[in-house]
Amino acid sequence: MLLTLSTTHHPATDLGYLLHKNPHRPQSFELSFGHAHVFYPEATEARTTAALLLDVDPVGLVRGRRGPSGEGGMLEQYVNDRPYVASSFLSVALARTFRNAMSGSSKERPELAGQPIPLVARLSVLPCRGGEPFLRKLFEPLGYTVTATRHALDAAVPDWGPSRYYTVTLEAHTRLSDLLTHLYVLIPVLDDDKHYWVGDEEVEKLLRHGEGWLAAHPERDIITRRYLRHRKSLAREALERLSGDEVPEPEEGAQARNQEEAALESRLSLNEQRLQAVVAVLKESGATRVVDLGCGEGKLLRALLKERQFTDILGMDVSFRSLEVASERLHLDTMPELQRRRIRLLHGSLMYRDARLAGYEAASVIEVIEHLDPPRLAAFERVLFESARPNVVALTTPNAEYNVRFESLPAGTFRHRDHRFEWTRAEFEAWARASASGLATAFVSSPWVPWTRTSVRRRRWRCSRDEAHGS
Repeated sequence: MLLTLSTTHHPATDLGYLLHKNPHRPQSFELSFGHAHVFYPEATEARTTAALLLDVDPVGLVRGRRGPSGEGGMLEQYVNDRPYVASSFLSVALARTFRNAMSGSSKERPELAGQPIPLVARLSVLPCRGGEPFLRKLFEPLGYTVTATRHALDAAVPDWGPSRYYTVTLEAHTRLSDLLTHLYVLIPVLDDDKHYWVGDEEVEKLLRHGEGWLAAHPERDIITRRYLRHRKSLAREALERLSGDEVPEPEEGAQARNQEEAALESRLSLNEQRLQAVVAVLKESGATRVVDLGCGEGKLLRALLKERQFTDILGMDVSFRSLEVASERLHLDTMPELQRRRIRLLHGSLMYRDARLAGYEAASVIEVIEHLDPPRLAAFERVLFESARPNVVALTTPNAEYNVRFESLPAGTFRHRDHRFEWTRAEFEAWARASASGLATAFVSSPWVPWTRTSVRRRRWRCSRDEAHGS
């Protein structure tokens, strides 16, 4: 897929300063789904054009995924238009390659970055669900002159009719940062799809990139819904914040509210406490290379990235979908290069020895072992303690003695239907000492004393069952 940006501003070669890309030196950027290449087909003082060519690896997009039969990938995963059209892949590439330009900063031409200049953007193949009228509804209110040429579904078979793909040219006298931001938001809106999981972070991203233009856009509602992949709760939140329904409290009211909140006992969810405890153990160990086994959606990985002590962080999980979510939540595609080198995600099973786990000084295993039946637990013990052999292991599992604090949990039942066991602290310690014999191991268990039912009634822990998978 190809995007070109042209200007006739004099001197036009200043476009290189705005994009932070030298017109005389082609550059390439590695992305998780392929490579982005930036080059200049023309660079004169009269007219300069910068091109962003995105080369998507179609096999790499689905490698490791399994179809319904359990083997290989579904045909539609391999046969699709994603490598050839402007989509959310291009939005990610824009944020990765032109990050400074999108923010409106330019060290060499700061005054130019903040002023409108003549710009022309051309997208070679842009999918548009809604056709040319919808395309114009999105860009014309923003001041663009839109030229669209629709492609035939197959030029050799005219009877098949037109496709939903267009070659689109946008012309305007505007700031480069505004143009890039509009493209970043509206390309996936036109496609009505995204290649990654959409969560709360996408709301913040939409509001940040839509600042100054989205709230007043006549198609604000549909832009919001499509950008958030029609997730009603997220779209509702975004639209409420865009419409300014959240009226600030009067100063005296806010002050009274703050005093009331300060009077309440500050409580963290069990999961937050667990993550803090594990990070503290890993920091105290002095380890710099850490592997998180069963990393899930990356909550601990995010906390580890904040600590400069950890220079090599590996997250491993058997669920490819969880790794996709972790990648998106950690923003690996747009993460600064030095930060990106510190972390890797690995698809693999905890039941089999894996040479890639060797050499890590510390390992974390958070809320994993209770999902393993005895044979699989024994296999995991060999993988962790005999094969990987880290110096320190921080491992958490639900404390059965803590369950009495959940009044909605019937006596004798587990917190989760997939749990194979829930140990007392004594049982956990006995297993840990037997499994890690001869290995310096850090055990993270509940910091709480065994509460009686009477004490629970006096001081109920405010935590939902979803948050109750605590140590």
